[in-house]
Amino acid sequence: MHKKSETLIHKVLHILERTIAFITLAVLVGMLGLELYRMFTVTDYFASVNTYLHNILTIVVGLEFVRMLIDLTPANTIEVLIVAIARQVILNHDNPISNLACVACIAGLFATRHYLIPKNELKVELSEVEMTEEELSQAK
Repeated sequence: MHKKSETLIHKVLHILERTIAFITLAVLVGMLGLELYRMFTVTDYFASVNTYLHNILTIVVGLEFVRMLIDLTPANTIEVLIVAIARQVILNHDNPISNLACVACIAGLFATRHYLIPKNELKVELSEVEMTEEELSQAK
């Protein structure tokens, strides 16, 4: 009985994740359409490149987040973090210490991906990795 309820909870959570992902995707497509509309209608739209970069990179991070929700693998999760940190560096490049910390974080994420996550688990969903670890611990 316990295993069936756990499986049901996993399925419900997976459906909720996909629903949230599709709603987020719809909002992001709407935001992209709005940005395209503004580019052609607002006369001084490109006068402030920071505003343009902020809006477009926010959409890119959102799209990466949707991809992570749909396919929750360690590789996708790390890629979302890398894109989010890179966005931070691009938009807020005022403080050199902050930039250095962001670059160190990105290097740490690449090192984590390369050295700490087994290559056979990079494209496997996180819930499947957790199930495999639980099955191994139960077998012992």
